[in-house]
Amino acid sequence: MSYQHILLVTDLLSDADIVAERAKRIIAGSPDTRLSVLHIVEDDMIRFGYELIPASSLSGEKDGAHWQTARAKLAQFLERNQLEAVNSEVTAAISNDKGIVKYCHEKEVDLLIIGRHERRGIAAWLVGATADNILPNAPCDSLVVKLDQPVPK
Repeated sequence: MSYQHILLVTDLLSDADIVAERAKRIIAGSPDTRLSVLHIVEDDMIRFGYELIPASSLSGEKDGAHWQTARAKLAQFLERNQLEAVNSEVTAAISNDKGIVKYCHEKEVDLLIIGRHERRGIAAWLVGATADNILPNAPCDSLVVKLDQPVPK
């Protein structure tokens, strides 16, 4: 099967390069494939009744320091891994998994590539892995790259 639109999701941690390498291998076999790269920043949430909304979507503030830092890190990630993306985006979402699934639907992604850090103890119970929450809802094929313990940002 030849994929038309691949989405590489990155948390920009130091082991994200391992996931990028897997994406490069798949792209090398399909030169007509379009690559998009997505990083979701942590955003403050505002509660309206039962709804949570990212503060940046209300204020339109996507040029603050943490946004600029995330964009710079994403550009470095792409350059370091020699990835040519038709779209590289830093965005906010109510949750990483919902933002990723929404992006896949809107941009007609047919392969999602994401890394998965193993979580243990209470972190596994409270947070879980983003990839585990995405897989049941992803509208496309998925490649989950198993990573070691999370590394510092």
